[in-house]
Amino acid sequence: MSSSKEKATSQKPNVVFAAAAALVLVAAVFGLVAPGTFAAVANAAFSGITNGFGWLYPLAMTLFVVFSIWVGFFSKYKNMRLGPDDSRPEHSTGAWFAMLFSAGMGVGLVFWGVAEPLGFFVNPLGAEPGTGDAMRFAFSKDFLHWGLHPWACYVVIALGLAYMQFRKKQPTLISSLFTPLIGEKGSRGPLGKVVDVCALLASAGGVCTTLGMGVLLINSGLTYLFGVPQSMALMIGIIVVFSVVYVTLAVAGVEKGMGKISNANIIIAVAVAVVLFLVGPTVDILNNLVEGIGAYISSFVADSFKMGAFGDHDWYANWTIYYWAWWIAWSPFTGAFIARISRGRTVKEFVGGVLFVPAIVCMVWFAIFGTLGMNLGLDTAAAALADTATSLFYVIAQYPLGRIIAMVMLVLTCTFCLASATGACTSLGMYSENGTLNPSNRTKVVWGVLLAVLLAALLLSSDDGLGMLKTLSIVVGFPFAIISIVAMVALIKAFKGEDTVAIEAAYKASLTEGDSPEKDVPASADASAVAQSANGTAEER
Repeated sequence: MSSSKEKATSQKPNVVFAAAAALVLVAAVFGLVAPGTFAAVANAAFSGITNGFGWLYPLAMTLFVVFSIWVGFFSKYKNMRLGPDDSRPEHSTGAWFAMLFSAGMGVGLVFWGVAEPLGFFVNPLGAEPGTGDAMRFAFSKDFLHWGLHPWACYVVIALGLAYMQFRKKQPTLISSLFTPLIGEKGSRGPLGKVVDVCALLASAGGVCTTLGMGVLLINSGLTYLFGVPQSMALMIGIIVVFSVVYVTLAVAGVEKGMGKISNANIIIAVAVAVVLFLVGPTVDILNNLVEGIGAYISSFVADSFKMGAFGDHDWYANWTIYYWAWWIAWSPFTGAFIARISRGRTVKEFVGGVLFVPAIVCMVWFAIFGTLGMNLGLDTAAAALADTATSLFYVIAQYPLGRIIAMVMLVLTCTFCLASATGACTSLGMYSENGTLNPSNRTKVVWGVLLAVLLAALLLSSDDGLGMLKTLSIVVGFPFAIISIVAMVALIKAFKGEDTVAIEAAYKASLTEGDSPEKDVPASADASAVAQSANGTAEER
C-alpha cells in the first residue's frame, strides 16, 4: 500500500486539473455574464465543426464498430485476458451483465425514450408523417443512435483502459492509452497532459448534457403532473438543490449508498418498462421491435455513414452527429467504469458483453416507449412534441396507471441525475489527480460546483435549454473523437507485442480449470463505482 507521502503527492493540484477546471470556469462565467454572446460563440463553433468536420463522426464511430467486432471475434487476441494470463473475472457473469445493463440506462433513455421516436414519426425524412414508412424510419434511426455504434465507442476506451491498467500496470488515465505510440515518458509529458485535459473537458461536457436533460425533464414533469409553473427560476432552483445533494454525497463517500440507488434505478426502470409493455399495445411493441431490428440491420452500412452530404445536413447535425459526439464525450467517464469491472475477462467476453447487451436493452426500451407514442396517432404525437421534455409524461398519461407511472418516472429521473452527478464529481477528481483511488474532497467539491455553474450557464443561454446542451456535446466531443481514433491505433500496436501462443495456452488451460470469478460484489452500475474502484492497484504501484 502506498505511503501517506505518496498519497499526498498524488492529491496535490496538478496542471491537468488546473487547466481543465480553469477552462470550464471561464466557459461557465462567460455563459452567465454574457449568455447571448456565449450562445453565439458556441453556435459558431457548432457550425464550424458540423460543416467542416461532420464527416469525422460517422467515420470514427463506424471504425469503432469494425474494430470492436474484429478484435472481439476474429483477431488472434480474442482469448487474451484483461490482466495476467492466470487472472479470472472479479464478478460473476450475471453481476457483470447487470452492471453493463445499468451503465446503458440513464437520464438520456428516459428523456428521449418517447421524444425521439415521436419526433421521427412526425417529421421523418423521405416519408409521409404518421405512416408505416415513418415508423420504419423512426425505429431504424432510434436503434442506430442507441445500438452498436455508441457501445463500440465505449469498447475502444474501456478496452484500452482495462488492458493498460490490468495487463500493463499503467495508471487509469486516458494518456496511458498513448503509451504504445509515444512511450511512457511521452504519455506523462506535455502531450499526455493535453490528452487528459481533453478527457476532463469531454467528461464534464457529457455529464452536463445529461444532467441538463434531467433538469428539463424534472421541470416539465412538475409542471405537467402538479401544475408547478415552468420557469428558468425553477430550473436554477433544481440545479442548486441537486448540486448540494450530489456534492455532499460525493464528499461523504457513500459508495454503498450510491450503489443501492443505482440498483434501485435498474429495478424501477425494468419494472416501469414491464408494466408499460403489459398495459400498452403489447403485440404492436413486439412487432415493432422485430421489424425495427430488421430495418436497422438492413440499412446498417448506409446509415452508418450518413451525415447529410446529399441534403438534410441540419437534420443529421442535430441528431446523428449530436449523438455520436455525446457518446464520445461520455466515453472517458463510462469507459473507466466498464474497464474496472472487467478485470480477468477475455477480450471476446468483454466485447460481447459491452457491445451487444446494452444495445439490445436500448432497442427494447425504444420499442416500448416509441410504440406507446406512435399508437396514439399522429395528432396526439404532434401534441406531445409541443414540448419535448413533456412528451414522456403526456404519452404515459394516456395509458392505464399512466399518472402513477409518470410520477415514478419523475422520481427515477431525479435518482438517475443524482447517481450520475455524484459519480461524476468523484471520477473527474480521479482523472484530475493522476488516477488516484480516493481523490481529495477539495477536488470533488470544485468539480461539483463547476458542473452546476456550467449547467446553469448552458440553460440560461438557450431559449429552449436543449439547443445549447446539444451544442456543448458536439464542441467538447470533437477533440476526443480524434483522441479515440489514435487510442484505437495505439491499442492495435500494443496487442501486436503480445505472445499469442502463450495466450492461447493459458486460455485452453482456463477452460479445463473452470472460469469461476475470484470474487463478486453487488451489481452497482452507477458511475460513482468508478471513482471508488477504478485504478484499484494504482496506489500500490
